[in-house]
Amino acid sequence: MAAQETAIQTNMPRWKKFFREVRAELKKVTWPTKNELISYTGIVFISVVIVAVLIWVIDAALAKVLALIIK
Repeated sequence: MAAQETAIQTNMPRWKKFFREVRAELKKVTWPTKNELISYTGIVFISVVIVAVLIWVIDAALAKVLALIIK
C-alpha cells in the first residue's frame, strides 16, 4: 500500500502535493482558544505601545542633544 501511495504522489503535480501537505500540517496545529487569543493579543498590543514609547523617548532625547550641539 505504501509503495502505491508513493507512486501516486510522484505522479501528482507539485502544486497539488504542496497544498495537500500544507493541509496535513495545519491539522497538526494546536490552535489557541478564544481566551488565549484575547490574552495574547493584549500582550502584543501592550508590548507594541511600550516599544513605541521607548523609541519616542530616545528620539526626543537625541533630538534635544543634537539641537544643543548644532547651536
